[in-house]
Amino acid sequence: MSFILPVLVATQITCEKQDRTLFQDIDLSIESGELVWLKGENGAGKTSLLRILVGLSEPVTGQVLVYEHDVHRDINLASAYYVYAGHKLGMNPLLNALENLEFWSAMQGFNCSQSHISEILDNVGLTGLEDLPIKNLSAGQQRRVSLAKLWLNTHAKLWVLDEPFTALDVNTVAYLEAHIAHFLDQGGAVIMTSHQAISLGKRARVFELEYTW
Repeated sequence: MSFILPVLVATQITCEKQDRTLFQDIDLSIESGELVWLKGENGAGKTSLLRILVGLSEPVTGQVLVYEHDVHRDINLASAYYVYAGHKLGMNPLLNALENLEFWSAMQGFNCSQSHISEILDNVGLTGLEDLPIKNLSAGQQRRVSLAKLWLNTHAKLWVLDEPFTALDVNTVAYLEAHIAHFLDQGGAVIMTSHQAISLGKRARVFELEYTW
């Protein structure tokens, strides 16, 4: 019998913030081809959990493995398998879209030509805006630059997305949903938050965090 390794396994995750326990003893496993829709009230800790899953924040207790690599102990190995698109975009506002994505690609260990990056930016509706500093773009345009990472990194097996549809127009939302569906069909795994209804909802497994006092 063949054994399929889970993409992500989180065990006994506890998070505290400002002397309040957001959640404790969380267990979560994500398989290849699976979409997990993380839900919960504001303040329940959705963003905090996602940050823990990608190694940006330390849990009080627990462990997160991505393809058996500990994201807090072996971040360089674990991060090769995922793309994180956070609520905060994580871009230099003084650099333009091309420069931001070139830098990000280099930090991820792969090089992309400017022509390839420009093609992806065209696909997400940023034609002619490649040379503008990020700070001069609208919120929706900045979000699209950040989400271009999902098209650039073709080696990732896991996408961790925090409110990816925020500030996007209807057409861009549909384009992103189609890309997520394709990624899942190719065996990728996704965990995401979204306050908006998504057309992918029927194939999603809901994982809900309860707000605790």
